[in-house]
Amino acid sequence: MKELIELIAKALVDNPDKVAVTQIDGEQTTVLELRVAQEDLGKVIGKQGRTARSIRTILGAAGMKLRKRFVLEILE
Repeated sequence: MKELIELIAKALVDNPDKVAVTQIDGEQTTVLELRVAQEDLGKVIGKQGRTARSIRTILGAAGMKLRKRFVLEILE
């Protein structure tokens, strides 16, 4: 999942080398923290949060197959 989020984020931003994804595993939930350059934050979030919501939807659908819950946090 970490690689999936990284791939999507790198495709959206202008500075793909500044994309970093940290994975924090829990028992039933895994938190993925996405960090991008400050100027690319708007591109990852999108208008009214649409892009971020879409990424979370993809993450949720992929998590269903693995029977695990994934949470995406976009950090500054």
